[in-house]
Amino acid sequence: MTILIAGAGIAGLTLGLTLHQIGIPFRIFEAVRQLRPLGVGINLQPNAVRELFDLGLENPLNALGVATQSLGFYTRTGHEIWTEPRGTAAGYNWPQISVHRGLLQMLLYETLVTRAGEDCILTGHRATGFAQTTSGAALLVETPKRRSEITGDAVVAADGIHSALRAQMYPNEGVPVWGGAILWRGTTQAAPFLSGADMILAGHDTQRMVVYPISAPDPRTGSATLNWIAERRVDPTLGWRREDWNRAADLEDFLPSFETWKFDWLDVPTLIKGADVIYEYPMVDRDPVAQWTQGCVTLMGDAAHPTYPVGSNGASQAIVDARTMGACLRDHRDVQDAFVAYENTVRPRTTQVTLANRGSGPDAILQMVEDRCAGRFDDIHRVVPRSELAAHAAKYKSLAGLDKDALNAQPAIIGPV
Repeated sequence: MTILIAGAGIAGLTLGLTLHQIGIPFRIFEAVRQLRPLGVGINLQPNAVRELFDLGLENPLNALGVATQSLGFYTRTGHEIWTEPRGTAAGYNWPQISVHRGLLQMLLYETLVTRAGEDCILTGHRATGFAQTTSGAALLVETPKRRSEITGDAVVAADGIHSALRAQMYPNEGVPVWGGAILWRGTTQAAPFLSGADMILAGHDTQRMVVYPISAPDPRTGSATLNWIAERRVDPTLGWRREDWNRAADLEDFLPSFETWKFDWLDVPTLIKGADVIYEYPMVDRDPVAQWTQGCVTLMGDAAHPTYPVGSNGASQAIVDARTMGACLRDHRDVQDAFVAYENTVRPRTTQVTLANRGSGPDAILQMVEDRCAGRFDDIHRVVPRSELAAHAAKYKSLAGLDKDALNAQPAIIGPV
């Protein structure tokens, strides 16, 4: 059995490491000629961290990121609404880790090449489609010089939200769905805030800020790398330079909206102005589809279930996808049976998460407080009882597969290398 994987992002590389662990041959085809540590920060939930630890990455991952200790929700004036412990501080058997996405990707890449050899990944090969064959499937790839049809036993699309393979399965789907939210993202070297290992969300549905550290403080300067996301919502019919997404941002497009966000414990405008570079892009997803698998071809990661970046689910779910697919390929002799088992395990939950995130997911308490008191209160529990806040947080964890007791008791998907 040889699995052909389109895309060397977090999903594709984790699948490669998983297939190498269980002894199934594979090759990864990546569009870019050289992988580089691009992007900004992401959060890895305990279920995903567990899988990376099982792949033997515990020490480098701990060194690369920050074990998040708490998640806090705040008003646009910096008043605390709800804070809860995260990761091991909340009783999980594994931490929640905040890390630079590009550095995580490079860790996965370098580990895979060390274990499986450099020829397991072909860069400069852009996946353009697939074909079913009598003995499996073929991946159609394109280089600057030629087009090729690579045959194997199965094809996995891990080529992201703009997946060419998903587009072949669903030719009338069109562009991703944008509801009007614009995200500006950057990283800034700054003094840690609160405990130094906290993730915070402040604001409400039409304007919010997310901030968390993705490095330990530098022992010489005391500064850490703080990842931040500024979000504003506009009328989606305006378009907002939709042809220019992933562009370097103009501060004047969003900084004035955050100029007054100076909390006792965090100066938001100073944080924004301290970034070396800021990127602007839309908060988009796609409508869930009823099927990911066609014959010996299936989707995973953002190619399968692109969702709003709410609840720290994107990269985490891609990692869980890869491990689940590996377990199904290990346990089923027939590739099509394995892909159907994988899809039946993963797709129902990701569909629920995608739809829940459109309603703000766990962040909905921000707008709840804004609606009830315009973000002004002396005692938050007179506005929203603690029991209501706790129930909302617990409901989303259960939906996303992050209930602490259930996850701690859950058997390993594959187990350690």
